[in-house]
Amino acid sequence: MTIDTLQTTCCIVGGGPAGMMLGYLLARAGVPVTVIEKHNDFFRDFRGDTVHPSTLELMFELGLLEDFLKIPHQKLTSAGGVFGDFAFRAADFRHVPAHCRFIAMMPQWDLLNFLAARARNFPAFDLRMQHEAIDLIHGHGRVTGVEARTPNGTVHIRANLVVGCDGRHATSRKAAQAEVVETGAPIDVLWFRISRKPNDPGQALGNINYGRVLILINRGDYFQSGLIIPKGSFDEIKRNGLDAFQKGILQIAPYLGDRVEELRDWEQIKLLSVQINHLRRWHRPGLLLIGDAAHAMSPAGGVGINLAVQDAVAAANLLAAPLREGRVTEALLARVQRRRQFPTRVTQHLQVMAHKRIAYVFGHPGPLQAPWQLRVAMRLPGVQQIAGRIVGMGIRPEHIRGATERPRSARGLLWSFAVCAGIATGVAVKTVRIIRSLRPIPA
Repeated sequence: MTIDTLQTTCCIVGGGPAGMMLGYLLARAGVPVTVIEKHNDFFRDFRGDTVHPSTLELMFELGLLEDFLKIPHQKLTSAGGVFGDFAFRAADFRHVPAHCRFIAMMPQWDLLNFLAARARNFPAFDLRMQHEAIDLIHGHGRVTGVEARTPNGTVHIRANLVVGCDGRHATSRKAAQAEVVETGAPIDVLWFRISRKPNDPGQALGNINYGRVLILINRGDYFQSGLIIPKGSFDEIKRNGLDAFQKGILQIAPYLGDRVEELRDWEQIKLLSVQINHLRRWHRPGLLLIGDAAHAMSPAGGVGINLAVQDAVAAANLLAAPLREGRVTEALLARVQRRRQFPTRVTQHLQVMAHKRIAYVFGHPGPLQAPWQLRVAMRLPGVQQIAGRIVGMGIRPEHIRGATERPRSARGLLWSFAVCAGIATGVAVKTVRIIRSLRPIPA
């Protein structure tokens, strides 16, 4: 049996957000790059569809923002929820130090198709669909390429560097026998669609009551809906029947009315098994793992695709010139991990904290009342702006090396200093006022 062989400088495994952004950036820098994707298109339902200000800022730096925002999307300027009967705004994106002070809600396949179309303008870019990585190729003590299955047989793609961007179940990291450190998650998510009416609540994402957490993301004429459930409880939910499932949703969000009857079959409801983990080492000689392949994220905060894109930018900034010059070493790959490991671990820690709060809800069938800590926190000055900055821009946002116009980083630093100073001076005063308001009035 003959096996076709291709030669490239960098082979990227996986055409997700990390893979497509890295492929675009390397080709833009003149590095011959081949991206392989196992599917024949990018259409996947119930994937992360939140494009945060950090990613939109990268589009601006690349000169792509105007065209990108022509894609149909919804703008999310704040995010909040309803805890029992207490409505709150948890994050405000209107003050982030970026050109776009909102989250763009759009299908992930639109983002990927956009990047693929722009990347094809570069002669160095090669995207191969229906190429499924099945193993890594080794030689002389290093990874030297990828073995891929295609409709026309097996292909060997030889490369100076292989970058695994193929997700949390990555073939690349299994083949590399990378050590995975599991943090664990007490939740799973059931994703489904329910039609939306114009008078439905606006930017309240989380509905928390009766021992359940329901996420409703405005996608124009429908809600991308997620019911957060205890880990491993989906089989029990199915045994209780679809009617009970519908009634449970209606109990949390009664305004949905008879629209819950649109859910007629369990096939309409997709299980996302939530994981939080990270690799102890993201690299081997000739191999780098980024995105979910290096660190599986929870859907909490919708930060997953944006963190993956940030990984890709950091990798391109550090590796583009060495790849062109044929001098990529494992020490350089280790620099990518050092650059991105801190923001990843901080973000995962915040997600773990959020999971603990959700697990608390599971044990309280309700009706629930918002804890006083939440009510106090939402009254503290600057809290929503800080949360918006963390969610919208992330920890240590990356920027395009060589961009024609640098982002307003100085302004962002001044903004952060001003907010921190405001909190330092304002929190004490506000807290005292709140505590006094909670004291009983003497007889």
